[in-house]
Amino acid sequence: MLRALIVATIMVAIGFAGAAVQAAPKQGGDMIVTYKDDISTLDPAIGYDWQNWSMIKSLFDGLMDYKPGTTELIPDLAESYTISDDGLTYTFKLRPGVKFHNGRALTSADIKYSIERSVNPATQSPGQGFFWQIAGFEEMTSGKAKELSGITTPDDSTVVIKLSQPDATFLQIVAINFAFAVPREEVEKYGPDFGRNPVGTGAFKMTEWTLGQRVVFERNADYFRKGSPYLDKITFEVGQDPSVALLRLKRGEVDVLGDPIPSANFLQEKADPANAGLIVEGDLLHTGYITMNTTKPPFDNKLVRQAVNMAVNKERVIKIVNGRASVASQPLPPAMPGYDNDYKGYSYDPAKAKQLLAEAGYAEGFETELYAMNTDPNPRIAQSIQQDLAAIGIKAEIKALAQATVIDAGGEGTAPMLWSGGMAWIADYPDPSNFYGPILGCGGAVPGGWNWAKYCNKEIDALAAKADGMASVDQAAARIELWRQIYNKIMDDAPWVPVMNEVRFAMHSARIGGDDIFFADPIHIPVHYEYVYAKDVQ
Repeated sequence: MLRALIVATIMVAIGFAGAAVQAAPKQGGDMIVTYKDDISTLDPAIGYDWQNWSMIKSLFDGLMDYKPGTTELIPDLAESYTISDDGLTYTFKLRPGVKFHNGRALTSADIKYSIERSVNPATQSPGQGFFWQIAGFEEMTSGKAKELSGITTPDDSTVVIKLSQPDATFLQIVAINFAFAVPREEVEKYGPDFGRNPVGTGAFKMTEWTLGQRVVFERNADYFRKGSPYLDKITFEVGQDPSVALLRLKRGEVDVLGDPIPSANFLQEKADPANAGLIVEGDLLHTGYITMNTTKPPFDNKLVRQAVNMAVNKERVIKIVNGRASVASQPLPPAMPGYDNDYKGYSYDPAKAKQLLAEAGYAEGFETELYAMNTDPNPRIAQSIQQDLAAIGIKAEIKALAQATVIDAGGEGTAPMLWSGGMAWIADYPDPSNFYGPILGCGGAVPGGWNWAKYCNKEIDALAAKADGMASVDQAAARIELWRQIYNKIMDDAPWVPVMNEVRFAMHSARIGGDDIFFADPIHIPVHYEYVYAKDVQ
C-alpha cells in the first residue's frame, strides 16, 4: 500500500474472553463455520463475494499481502520488490521454496500465467479491469494478443511488470485475489471446474466439497510461512439457516457464524453478558446500494434514476438492520479518502420523485423487478424499497434468490434493479479508486462483472485513469480532490441509490482465539483463517 496516498484506517474493536491470560497458541484443533448458502466458487480469478473472499485467500497467495490485523502491505510470494524511478517498472523477486498443493514448485511463469488468465476475456473474470495499467492490456482484452507484453520473466524467480502509466494503487492490485498464483496444469485439467477443485500455494488445501453440505480445508504442511496456520482443519457447513446456526453456536456445536447475527436476535445477543468478548464489531469500508440497469429502459433515463434516489426511505432501512449502519449519500464510505463531507445527496422526497418521473414520460409509473439475496434481513429490506417505489407509481416484483444467482443476474445484466445487501461493496483496498473501477467503471460493465448498473461514462473513465496516474507524493492531495469530483459527477448521473454504510458484527465461540482475526484487512473479510487457533489444544 502506498502509505503517502492512503489515510484511511479500518478501526476494529476485538475482544476475547480471557485473552489477557491466554497461553500462546498451539498448532492443532479444528473449527466449524456456518453459511446459509453454498459457496459459489473457489477460483481466485472468478470468486468475488464476501463469503468466498477470505476462503480463497486461505488457499492461494499473491505477490503481496497485508500484515495481519492491519492495512499495511508486505511481500508475500514476492520476497522483495523494486520500483523504477519513473514508477513504470516493478521487479519482484519470488520467495524460494514455495510449492503448490500438488507439490510443484512455484515459478515466475505461474505469476505471469495467473494474471493473464484474469485478463483473458475467455475467463470472464470480474477482476479483469483491475489490470488496465499493465502494458498490453488493451491488446489482450481486444483479442489482438494472447499475453500481456508488460509481464516478462527473465528467470524462474523474477517477475518484471511494466505499466503503461504510473498507478498509485498497483501494489494493492497485486495483493488481491485476481492476481493469486494458480498452476496452469491444474486449471487446464479441470477447466471450468477448477473453482471446485482449487489448487494453490496457500496455508490450507481443500480436501472435500460436498455440494449443499460442506467444504473442508486442511492444513498445508508445506506452507512457506512456518507456524501458520494453527488449525488442522476448517469445516464450512452450508445450508444452515442463520437462526439455527446461532442456536448451534450457543450449544457449542459451531465456532463462527459466517452470516450476520440474525436481526431478530441481534439486540438480545449483544446485551447478553454471556457473550462478552464473543461478538466482534468492525467498521468496514462498505456501502450498500441499489443498482439500476442504465442500458435498458426505463433506467436509461437519468430522470428516472434520480427519481428512484428520492423515493427510498433510507432511515427505515437502517431500522430494519437494528441500527447497524448509517445513511449513505454517495458511493464512498465516510472513512475513505475522497469522501465529500459537504455532499448531501438526494433527499427523501416522494413528491419530487413523482414529478421527475412525469418529466421523464412515466407519469403513470412502470413495472420492474428488484433482485435481492434471500438471507434475512435482505428480503425485508427489499420489501421496504418495494413499498417506497410503489408510493411513486413503480411496481417492483421482488426476486429474492440465493446469493450466487443474484450476482449472476447482476453480472449478466438481466436484473433491472438489484439490492446489494449481503453482496454489497467492501473495499478490496483502502483507496477511492476501488469503489470505481470494478463497480462503476466501464471495465466492470462486462458480462460477469460487478458493475451491475452497467454504467459506463467514458469521460469519467478518463478522469479516473488520470487520478490513478497521479502516483507521486506531491500529487496526493490533488488526486483525492479529483476523486471527490468524480463521485459527485457519478451521483449526478445516479446509476445507484447509495443506501447505507454498514457496521459489521461477527459472533464466535469461546473456544477459538486469535488477535485481529475478524475484519483484519481488505482481503481477509470476514475472517483471517490462518491466524485462528483453538484454545483447547493441549
